[in-house]
Amino acid sequence: MRVFLTGATGFIGSHIIPELLAGGHQVLGLTRSDEGARTLEAAGVAVHRGTLEDPASLSAGAAQADAVIHTAFDHDFSNFVANCEKDRHAIAALGEALAGSDRPLLITSGVGIGDPGDGEPAREDVFNDRHPNPRVASEALAQTLLADGVDVRVVRLPQVHDTVKQGLITPYIALAREQGSVAYVGEGANRWSAAPVGDVARLYRLALERGTRGARYHAVAEEGVSARAIAEMVATGLGLPTVSLSPEQAPAHFGWFARFASMDLRASSAWTRAQLDWMPTGPGLIADLQAMDYAPPLATA
Repeated sequence: MRVFLTGATGFIGSHIIPELLAGGHQVLGLTRSDEGARTLEAAGVAVHRGTLEDPASLSAGAAQADAVIHTAFDHDFSNFVANCEKDRHAIAALGEALAGSDRPLLITSGVGIGDPGDGEPAREDVFNDRHPNPRVASEALAQTLLADGVDVRVVRLPQVHDTVKQGLITPYIALAREQGSVAYVGEGANRWSAAPVGDVARLYRLALERGTRGARYHAVAEEGVSARAIAEMVATGLGLPTVSLSPEQAPAHFGWFARFASMDLRASSAWTRAQLDWMPTGPGLIADLQAMDYAPPLATA
């Protein structure tokens, strides 16, 4: 298949590319820059110029493809609500281009939206439209597109990691460096699911090749790693103390991150593994945090 990949130069997208090429697919990658175009061409990928802010450019890319994998997202979490709305508009443009065909559209969401609200891990068969994650709007739109005949499939992400990036934990580390301590809320008993980026990339390919219309897949290798365990490993890496905060203290310390700090984002992938024969093999989150370089990033001119 010829696959239009948004986010092609991003953390996850750049790992999806070799998966797709090794599977015999052609890739048309979205980029906004000359540097991105050079990177894609060097990887053996055709280039499509466009941005999330220009939905027409997304529709044009999708019109040239047999399938679409949408991983692009504006990761400025301080402006998260607006960026989730931007994602919804992007998905609408992609879906419009694929309407009336059997070409699949794989979109990206978060595992929390599968939270059943009963204290159990999130599941693939649950769509919690009242979850506080504003990215729920993207999945709500997916339901509309599905009803309109588009072959939409959802890949829900946990904390996706390697030794350089770890999802929300990357800005958490930067915040800890700024604050001089590594904080968690209460006893730090809330847990976050996680998966190594290589395994996540393979899941996208499997969801494309073996997935079914309307299905939701959880890219989860570890069902839940406690916030305290994460904080303690980060504290060791940074050489900083840990501190427990009350829920009332959390906003002043965390700022925009406070909405995530006490969330419990456990998730199961049992159904996904059975449906796609997907078995994660990469390192765990704590192992990658232990192996990473905690030196502060060099300032750029």
